[in-house]
Amino acid sequence: MISRTVRNLLEQSGIVVGGANPWDLQVHDSRWYRRVWRDKNLGLGESYMDGWWDCRQIDGMIHRLLINGLHRKVKGGAARLAHELPAVLFNLQSAVRARIIAEQHYDLGNDLFLPLLDPNLQYSCAYFVNGDDDLTQAQINKLDLIAAKLDIQPGDRVLDIGCGWGGLARYFAQHYRCRVTAVNISREQLKHAREICRGLPVDFQDCDYRAIEGCFDKIVSVGMFEHVGRKNYRIFMEVASRCLRPAGIFLLHTIGSNISRRGCDPWINKYIFPNSMLPSIAQIGRAAEGLFVIEDIHNLGPHYDRTLMAWNQNFQRTWPELLNRYDERFKRMWEYYLLSCAGAFRARNIQLWQVLMTKHGTGTEQPCCRIPVGEREMKPGKFLDR
Repeated sequence: MISRTVRNLLEQSGIVVGGANPWDLQVHDSRWYRRVWRDKNLGLGESYMDGWWDCRQIDGMIHRLLINGLHRKVKGGAARLAHELPAVLFNLQSAVRARIIAEQHYDLGNDLFLPLLDPNLQYSCAYFVNGDDDLTQAQINKLDLIAAKLDIQPGDRVLDIGCGWGGLARYFAQHYRCRVTAVNISREQLKHAREICRGLPVDFQDCDYRAIEGCFDKIVSVGMFEHVGRKNYRIFMEVASRCLRPAGIFLLHTIGSNISRRGCDPWINKYIFPNSMLPSIAQIGRAAEGLFVIEDIHNLGPHYDRTLMAWNQNFQRTWPELLNRYDERFKRMWEYYLLSCAGAFRARNIQLWQVLMTKHGTGTEQPCCRIPVGEREMKPGKFLDR
C-alpha cells in the first residue's frame, strides 16, 4: 500500500505519522498519502495549505527529510520534468515577463510585509554577529557588513539593483553619505521606498535591470538575482560590468543552490516566487567570467535559518491584524513557506552567498573581503564624524 510505503520512508528520517515529537506529522485526511506520493514537494505543500496534515515543527520536519536524503530517494519522475521543461525551453524571466514576480509576490500588500520585517525593511538574510542579536540588530549588521565590503565613501554613487522597500538605500544615504540610484519593478515597494527616502540623495527608478544606465562607483544587489534566471545570468553580469567604474566594487547577495539546476522547487514556484531560480556557484562563475574578478564568496546560509524563524514569529504575532484580507489557506501557505525554507537552510540544502567582485582587466586593488567580528569598522554610521 502507498500509505505504508510513505510511512516507512518518513520513519527512515525519524518522522512518525501520529508521533509525539514536534517534527512528527499528524495526518487528518487519508488521501494525503496518495497525494504526496504522486505530487512530491508540490503535494506536500498544497496538502498542508488544504489542512490535510499538521506538524508542530515544520522546519524540524523539513530539516530531517533533507539531511536523510528523502528527496533523493523519491524522485520526481515525469511530473518533475514537466515542471522544469518550461524553464528549459523558454526564457521565463525575459524583459516582457519580468513584472510577474512583482505582481504575484512583492505587490501582495505592504500590510503583509512591513510587520514581518525589521525597521530597515530588509527582506533578505540578516547577519547575527552575536548570540543575543535580535532581528533588528542582525539586519543592521548585514547592512554595515555590505557597506564595509564595498568600502562606501561619502559622495560615492551607488547602484542598488532590486532595492525592495528602500531600506538599504535609506540606510546608506543616511549613515554613509553616499548617493544611491535604486532600481525596482515592484510598484508597491517603490511607493513605500520613495516615502521613506524623501529628502535623501536617493533616486528611485521603475525599470527592469536590463534598462539601467549610468556609471557608478559601487553596485549592490541583495535578494534579486534569484529572479534573474539562468538564461539571463550573463546579461545581468554584463549590465553590472557596463555600469561599474573601472576601480569600482560589486557585491551580489543571493540565495544559491549546491548544484546547478534548470528550475525551482515546484511549490515555491507556483505559490511564492513564480519563475524563480537559485543559481549555483558554477553558474555565477560562468556568468562573471571575463567580466569580473571574484574576490570573495562568503556563505551566510546558517543565518537565513534564524532570519526566517524570526519572520515567522512576526507573522504569527501580526496575523490577527491580517484576518480581514487573507484567509486561513493563505496563512498556512505563508507559514509553510517560511518554516520549510528555514528547514532547508538548516539542512544546508540551500545557501546564502555574498559574492564580492571587481572588474576584470583593471588591476583593481583587492577590497576588504571579510570583517572580523566586533571590529569597529562595522559600527553603524562610521563616516558620520568624518
